[in-house]
Amino acid sequence: MGLTIGVDIGGTKIAAGVVDEEGNILSTHKVPTPGTAEGIVDAIASAVEGARAGHDIVGVGIGAAGYVNRQRSEVYFAPNIHWRNEPLKEKVETRVGLPVVVENDANAAAWGEYKFGAGKGHRNVICITLGTGLGGGIIIGNKLRRGHFGVAAEFGHIRMVPDGLLCGCGSQGCWEQYASGRALVRYAKQRANATPENAEILLGLGDGSPDGIEGKHISMAARQGDPVAVDSYRELARWAGAGLADLASLFDPSAFIVGGGLSDEGELVLDPIRKSYKRWLVGGNWRPVADVIAAQLGNKAGLVGAADLAREPDPIM
Repeated sequence: MGLTIGVDIGGTKIAAGVVDEEGNILSTHKVPTPGTAEGIVDAIASAVEGARAGHDIVGVGIGAAGYVNRQRSEVYFAPNIHWRNEPLKEKVETRVGLPVVVENDANAAAWGEYKFGAGKGHRNVICITLGTGLGGGIIIGNKLRRGHFGVAAEFGHIRMVPDGLLCGCGSQGCWEQYASGRALVRYAKQRANATPENAEILLGLGDGSPDGIEGKHISMAARQGDPVAVDSYRELARWAGAGLADLASLFDPSAFIVGGGLSDEGELVLDPIRKSYKRWLVGGNWRPVADVIAAQLGNKAGLVGAADLAREPDPIM
């Protein structure tokens, strides 16, 4: 179909990139993320116009954090932008004069990894993104599965612990409260407070107090063998692996692709996740076990995936 543009809406910047049919990014244009919902629509249009200069573009795919309808046109609800039943497709099309599709950002990243990254060669993969929160995407039979209403794969809000920790979604005990960047920092602070003698390296990387611990400190300290940092990763991996075991019972994929910022830590996080996954997988000693592999595209996955999904037929058809 030719060249398309993918749009990634971040907290500080909006990036648009021209992507070819092999997943290569040919040009990009970035603009600051405005503070208003309508300002973000204008910024998306500006980023698209900046990226398309000198290229013949056939469509635009936008990755948006939130619930997107099955028609890929409207954002039902976005947690970090005041979008409620937002007709994003129509508004951006009016501004740029190109066909637009809207995708959930985790779905877009999952598709990018499946098509051009770690998922190449697989027909059935489940992607999870371990970042500040926890998201994911479902590819079964080489197709992105959005569900009847378009809002499937909100894995982070599976209730892992009845009446557990309060989540930003308003529920309690959601998976992302136990397996995410926020959870990792919470584990480290709790452990450093309880046994500061086991967190000397970790505390030394911050301001000396548990409250000063940040995610980057935990990674650095774990690589130096800090007991509290290592144990914090193990706790996160225990919950992440247990969740993958549940997803295996539902979807039986050939591979789980782990993306998001925490996947950048490589085997530091992946190895204990694999061990936990096998520990909790029902019948794990007697059945095939899906691979647990690192994502390959990094922060490009969402942009590349959104651009490629702009070439995909309407899922309603």
